[in-house]
Order: sequence, then structure tokens, then C-alpha cells
Amino acid sequence: MRFKDQVHFIRRNMKKNRLRVFMTVLATTMACAFLVVLSSVGFGIQKTITDITMSQQIVTEINVLGQENGKAVKKSDLEKYKNVKSVVERTQVYEPNKATLGNRTNEDSAIVLTNMKDEVKANMELDRGRVAKSENEIVVGYNFAKNLWTKKEADEYNKELKDHQDNVSDVEKPTGYTEDLLNKTIQLSISKTNNDTGKTEGTKTYDFKVVGITKKPSQEWMEDTNIFISDQFKKDFSKFLDLKGGNAEKSIKVYADKFDNVEQLTNDLSDDGYKVMSVTTELQGVNTFFLVFKIGLIFVGFIAVLISAIGIFNTMTMAVTERTQEIGIMKAIGASPSIIRRMFLMESAYIGILGSVIGIIISYGVSFAVNLAVPVILKAVGGKTGAEDLHYTFSYIPLSLVVIAVVICAGVAVISGMNPARKATKTNVLTALRREL
Repeated sequence: MRFKDQVHFIRRNMKKNRLRVFMTVLATTMACAFLVVLSSVGFGIQKTITDITMSQQIVTEINVLGQENGKAVKKSDLEKYKNVKSVVERTQVYEPNKATLGNRTNEDSAIVLTNMKDEVKANMELDRGRVAKSENEIVVGYNFAKNLWTKKEADEYNKELKDHQDNVSDVEKPTGYTEDLLNKTIQLSISKTNNDTGKTEGTKTYDFKVVGITKKPSQEWMEDTNIFISDQFKKDFSKFLDLKGGNAEKSIKVYADKFDNVEQLTNDLSDDGYKVMSVTTELQGVNTFFLVFKIGLIFVGFIAVLISAIGIFNTMTMAVTERTQEIGIMKAIGASPSIIRRMFLMESAYIGILGSVIGIIISYGVSFAVNLAVPVILKAVGGKTGAEDLHYTFSYIPLSLVVIAVVICAGVAVISGMNPARKATKTNVLTALRREL
């Protein structure tokens, strides 16, 4: 019996009781859709966290927190590692400072001393302008200009905060400086405070030219108001400020030449006793957690597929009973038991695959609707909570999930049809031929 004839025979028999086959396929479809949609939540949340993590920092950046033996981290030692593009050492100054441009001031910035040449090697991301080349040039954060307020704007904003202490999120900040800040000269006043008394012991003012503005933060709620100054000023600042005390903090970041080498470079540094943190180390824990989470969701969906398998088993059992005489005729004309078994297994597999395909199509529709509707619902419920800026993926169906769903549904369907198929092969020819229709 040719394979083409077997397929034709299967299709003809399935058409004899379309309603029963339809209900069985429907049950499989619903089970498959439930499995995919439920699991897609886990994949969606993982994708969201991964995307946020990747967007919040440069993917080739490795933050060196120290050494396990307590030794100081030396920049020269880190530069010797393979696949290192640049090592950037930054010193953040925590002393009070005030940046002035005309009648506007910004008292909410952090001063960062860094080597501009190393920043260029590390591809410092700029929205516009360039990296500082001389000691009197600086690069400021993307939100620096927005925090340049007049005294009137600052007083009104502070008054609004005082009047709305219960819900400060309703208070809007002043627009700040709206003109182009590039090539403007600002006066930066830095104060020295006594760590014991907290009193100001002196103030020094510098003139700096803004030549670059950093790239806009990846998330709307993030602000970058840093002031990046060449570390050529470190000697001058050291005469005035205590950069080795608690008013300054040094950080060292290693930048790999490309993202593919980040994991290997991270492992090399970790093996040599460095305490490091990178995108790969952050995502490793996230991926482990979500692997377990997704397995749990797939298992719950698998239970629904097992329930639908009962319907497939009943359908195939009824099919064998109804076709007893046909089975006897096929045996009488020389059909082998393997062919008969294969035909019934193909029929049950057809039901499983058809149900899974339809279920996956429905799942994509549900996933699209969820990603479209949930942000709107959260925005309506949350009001001014930033819901309008949500860029989260609540449901995501990767190709791997589609393959898993098809394999599970088709596999369960075939297993459900094995017993009826085995029963068909054991049918007695004489008994089957004597049976009345």
C-alpha cells in the first residue's frame, strides 16, 4: 500500500465523522494555545528585563569593583588583558557644587574627573558635540540644561513641592535652559566642606566651555546631569579638596573590543581575583531564574495538553471500533500490521499537528492583543505614573516556544493513538469480516 494511498484513506475516514474530529482538534487547539500564551508571559518578562539591562549601559562595559585580596586595582594591570579596548578610571566628587550660566544655576550635578583620551577609546556616547580635548573644556549630561533654573523657577518649584508633599509626582519641573548649550561657558563653583562639622571651609570657581552633551538616557525616568572634567584638573582639585577621603569615589571600567568578547574577558578578570560586573554577569542570574520560571509555565500548559489527549484517545478508539471490518479487509488482502499501525498513528498525529498549528496562530493573535491592550489599561488605571512611557513586552513568542509546543502536542497525540493503533493490529481477520456494519 503506497504512502499516498494511506494518506487518502486517512482523510476519507476522518471525513466520515467530521464533528467528532472537529471537537478533538478544537480541544487540542485550545490546549496548545493555552500552553503557548501562558509560556509567552515568561518569555516576555525575560525579554523586557534583558532589553532594559542592555539599554541601561554600554554592552561592552565591565565594572571592576575591586580585588578579592584587598589590593588596589591598577589601571596598567587591566590594560594587559586580551580583547581590552580601553580602561577608564573615573573619580566622582561629592562636594557641593553650583554651575552658573547667566542668571541660571544648576546645583544638582555630579562632577566626574576622567581621562578624555580613554573616553574616546571607549566610544563615549554623545548626543551632539565632541569629547573635550583641552583642560578647560567639559562634557555635560543630556539633562544638565533642563536643570539650569532661574531663582524664580527654583523658588516656585520648591513651593510646589512643599504644597504637594503627599504626591510629588504631580509637580512638574521647570523647563530649564532651552537654548543650545554647546560652546557656552559656565562658571563652576566647588565648595570644600568639613567632614566633622559639615560646614563650608572655602569655595573655588572655574570657567569651563561646554563642547559635548552625552546621549539621552535609555529610560524616560533616568536623568544624566553629570559634568565630565578632564583629570588634568585632579592635581588642582587635590590642592583644594580631599579626593582620597570620603568626598570622592574612584571607579574603574574596562571596555572590551566587541560584545562577543565580554563574557570571556569577564571570566578572565574574575579568575584572576577581580570583582567584576558586566551585562553577562547580570543576565546570567536573570536567565537562570527565568529558565526555571518558563519550565514551570510550560509544565502547567503541558497538563492542559494531557487533558486534550484524553479526547484524542477516545476518538482513535472509536475509529478503530468503527473500522474493524475495513481493518479485516486490509489484513485479508495483505496489509501488514506495521502499515495499519502507521495509518492510525498518522491520523492521531494529524489531529495533534493541525490543532497545534491553529493554536499557535491564535496564540500570536492573543499575544499581539495583550501587548497592545495592557499598556493602555495600565495608563488608564495608573494615571500620571509613567505608564504612557512603558515599552515592556508582556507576551513574547519565540521560534523555540513554537517548536516546543508543536513537539509536545504532536508527541502527546501520537502517544494517545498508540494503544488504539496496537489494538487495530491485533484485530482478528475472520471476526472482523463476519462483523455486521
